[in-house]
Amino acid sequence: MVAFTLAHDLVLLSYDDAGTNRLGRPALDHGLAGALLVELALAGRVAVEDERLVVTDPTPVGQAQVDGALARIVAEPKRRRPKDWITRLAKDLPEQVLDGLVTAGVLRRESDRVLWVFPRTRFPSSTGVEPAAESDTRRRMTAAVTGDGPGDARTAALIGLARAVGLDRQVFQGLPKDVVKRRTEEIAAGDWAVAATRKAVEDTQAALLAATTATTAVIVTTTVS
Repeated sequence: MVAFTLAHDLVLLSYDDAGTNRLGRPALDHGLAGALLVELALAGRVAVEDERLVVTDPTPVGQAQVDGALARIVAEPKRRRPKDWITRLAKDLPEQVLDGLVTAGVLRRESDRVLWVFPRTRFPSSTGVEPAAESDTRRRMTAAVTGDGPGDARTAALIGLARAVGLDRQVFQGLPKDVVKRRTEEIAAGDWAVAATRKAVEDTQAALLAATTATTAVIVTTTVS
């Protein structure tokens, strides 16, 4: 069985029952990279000093993606901000995490074509119902949001990551919005990895908006001319 990490939890929450990514990319990519940094922080391998990520213990933790991220940080001679590491670590992460869940039998891979032309790959549950690990994660997150206090560190971190990538509205859609907003803000407060993830997502969204606006302006100008 796969050793579940925050990245695995985040992927399961991001995919609907039909096996489709409802979060979208690159938000999922950034979220998973942030999850790796959170795992390293919880394991006592990294910390933030003067707004830069530093390695406090180079010992591997025993999970491929997490150890791969740690090795890259150790090998980098320059100290970088957490947000910079999130953009660097995000490449191909969803595929790696999904492959692990498929290999473990939690999800299955289904490939077909939309309108017989466009290739599509989905990752529904291997059993046809919500994976037990996902159900347990949702219960823990809901209990933390509807309760008092910070909750356990891993659940708090996952709630912060879900909020950072905009997944909280889907995970807690059955709860009062004002309660969810207040509690997720309280729980996520002060977590540097979560803050860096949110910043990376916002920067990417801003860049995409700027690129789209520029393209539209060019089209309009060309059409008018």
